Amino acid sequence: MSIVHAAPPRWRRGEGLKALLWMSPWLVGFAVFFAYPLAATVYFSFHRYDLFTLEFVGLDNYRYLLVDDRAWVAIRNTLWLVVLMVPAQVLFGLGVAWLLTRLKAGVGFFRTVFYLPSLIPVVAGTVSFVFLLNPSGPLNQFIELFGIAAPDWFGDKDWSKPGLTMLAMWGIGNTMMIFLAALLDVPKHLYEAAAIDGAGAWRQFRSITLPTISPVLMFSTVTGVIYALQYFTQAMIASRVAAGVTDSPGTTFVPGYPELSTLTLAQWLFHVGFRDFSMGYACVLALLLFAFSTIFTLILLRRFRAFDEGGDR
Repeated sequence: MSIVHAAPPRWRRGEGLKALLWMSPWLVGFAVFFAYPLAATVYFSFHRYDLFTLEFVGLDNYRYLLVDDRAWVAIRNTLWLVVLMVPAQVLFGLGVAWLLTRLKAGVGFFRTVFYLPSLIPVVAGTVSFVFLLNPSGPLNQFIELFGIAAPDWFGDKDWSKPGLTMLAMWGIGNTMMIFLAALLDVPKHLYEAAAIDGAGAWRQFRSITLPTISPVLMFSTVTGVIYALQYFTQAMIASRVAAGVTDSPGTTFVPGYPELSTLTLAQWLFHVGFRDFSMGYACVLALLLFAFSTIFTLILLRRFRAFDEGGDR
């Protein structure tokens, strides 16, 4: 006995066409701004390309990555920012937001104070911060009042990345406001019920606050990691100002001052592609950056999903 598969009803085909029509703006945007650039990047990564000539070189660009010392320094610095700067920024933003929810007076004033740095243009804020942390700046003078030898923040390779981390924590206004909105949205009756059961402040935070705001925490962490992997402007401006380098004609500047300690993968990609015009090798670095972003995002999503499932149980 043969089974005859009936053709799908016409209304179903019509619904499918309508769905494609509504999705077409996204599909066009995905194809034009993601799929095609990604395919082009893979294609050019197998070529020696300087914007004028195109020569197929196979895996030579990938082999060069293995022996490019500056690329590996940039990778280490970028991973340092991901592992240390992002958690510090997220935890500091969450801590400030949590303290603001506990204030009884002056909440509006302190919200404004903590949010204002995020309104300052990135370049102006970075330049100001470098001068604030210079050897004779106010922060070092304050530290020396306690008899402590103040570091040369952006002139010492051991302190330059901590200086960038402090800069990131100074500009946590947007992160703080997102966490503040999430914390204020936690139902009050959950805290009241937990207090009646004898749960302390830490237990309430662990069992009520964190599970409730976990989507916001995941969003802030994932976007922070992606931002750190693409970290460029602050590190570039800080290294230039600390080195006293300008863009005057005839001057060349290799990012990463001091001693390549602030060189990030995004900076090295830009330098290779738009200073040395090695676009093929720059495409390899871009693919590496894309791979890092994908891997870290998947790991974080999996960890947060496991946390949510554990909280549900």
